[in-house]
Amino acid sequence: MTSNTLPIKFSDFNKPIKSQKDPLIIAGPCVIENEEVVYRIAAEMKETCKSLGVPFVFKASFDKANRTSIDSFRGPGLKEGLKILKQLKEDLGIWVLSDIHSIEQVEPAAEVLDIIQIPAFLCRQTDIIVEAAKTGRVINVKKGQFLSPNDVVHIGNKIKASGNQNVLITERGTTFGYNNLVVDMRSIHIIQEELNLPVIFDATHSVQLPGGGNGVSSGKSVYAPTLASSAIAAGAFGVFMEVHPEPSKALSDGPNMIVLDKVPALIKRLKAIRESCIMNPV
Repeated sequence: MTSNTLPIKFSDFNKPIKSQKDPLIIAGPCVIENEEVVYRIAAEMKETCKSLGVPFVFKASFDKANRTSIDSFRGPGLKEGLKILKQLKEDLGIWVLSDIHSIEQVEPAAEVLDIIQIPAFLCRQTDIIVEAAKTGRVINVKKGQFLSPNDVVHIGNKIKASGNQNVLITERGTTFGYNNLVVDMRSIHIIQEELNLPVIFDATHSVQLPGGGNGVSSGKSVYAPTLASSAIAAGAFGVFMEVHPEPSKALSDGPNMIVLDKVPALIKRLKAIRESCIMNPV
């Protein structure tokens, strides 16, 4: 795969649902736990997406720098994490995505990653966004829980002003009081149709209960398939989901993750919804 072309076309940013048959699937564990787990998830996801004919990007964090507790597992770190992702990418022939948390991480990350992700809490940090954009990689920015959909136009402008047109915006819910997030599906229309930026819907972080786990991740993964389905029906360009063979044993975000064995059925549903929308445009 080349480093400047997504494994999916979004040449028509204005109405991507009309020009793109299949949703982009970005999936993987929250964090790199060990090589065995990430290889298993990546290999199974690749085969699932290949069999269903949908484009796939593997995601996993090399460092979860934004964990609530000082005792939380963060991952192997920049050097070891990128080494694992690079080997996985070469062995399986897939695209890889991970998030960065500082300007110093941009250059080494860009040598390995196909998509550089900006975490939600850093989505307004101009310097890190601009430096990431200058690499020419696809930039996926998580929309902060504190932003309105219209606010992301400034994020897109920062990236494009840096000479990079490869922008994805990930919707992951909006803060609603304490320990809760709510997804407003209108944001997908606003960001894509009015701001001309393709939207990836984060099906698993959107079901988080932020701060509701007394220092550990808390959430309701049972709602993730419903929200993912609704987002595709609303026209989302793709879906981001964290998956794991045994979420109850995951070292990060377990309560929000989708069981790996259940992913094929969900993707089949998403694909069917997208095809129905194309056949029956409103």
